[in-house]
Amino acid sequence: MTPNVGGIDRSLRILIGLVLIALAATGTVGWWGWLGVVPLLTGVVGWCPPYALFGISTCKTRG
Repeated sequence: MTPNVGGIDRSLRILIGLVLIALAATGTVGWWGWLGVVPLLTGVVGWCPPYALFGISTCKTRG
């Protein structure tokens, strides 16, 4: 898996994921808040399956 999620994108995914999970854990939002696990994991891993499928990358090229 080649990383396809860049720095700002990763940071936002992790932040949004954590916020959604926290809101779900405190009962502020419904069960759907647990879907925050998805952006959290893609942010931590640095790879997003839909990005790979469509050939999108927010990583800066090295070279």
